[in-house]
Amino acid sequence: MPAITFTLNGKPTQVDADPDTPLLWVLRDTLQLTGTKFGCGMSLCGACTVHLDGQPIRSCVTAVSAAAGKKVTTIEGVGQARVAQVVQQAWERLDVVQCGYCQSGQIMSAVALLEKNRKPTDTDIDDAMAGNLCRCATYVRIRAAIHEAAKALA
Repeated sequence: MPAITFTLNGKPTQVDADPDTPLLWVLRDTLQLTGTKFGCGMSLCGACTVHLDGQPIRSCVTAVSAAAGKKVTTIEGVGQARVAQVVQQAWERLDVVQCGYCQSGQIMSAVALLEKNRKPTDTDIDDAMAGNLCRCATYVRIRAAIHEAAKALA
């Protein structure tokens, strides 16, 4: 089985894994990056959201082979970009996190939204965040933090 090579959080990475292994498990078990969470395993909850070439994807249903030759960004590496830093600061200021389990996926989706749309409406936010579930129901604070981050980026 040939090694799979991709860029992970800005660094060249090579893994020996079955090409069909979900990217989530390669990140967590092989590479020990445990910030990306397992939630449902069926692409329904968004806890496993990472960026693949800048696009938010569900790593629980994405084969590691799909990352070959591409850029993967996880919650551990997203903070290198200004947009992510502003989002994380807004999350802290508004005390978005309750239990925190879903928050890495929430932040990854919010960052992807603000990278493309610096003035999102409530509808834009709802659409971008629709695949991210929060058992603690912090949706109002999540939306407020995204608006605050957008203002800070303006």
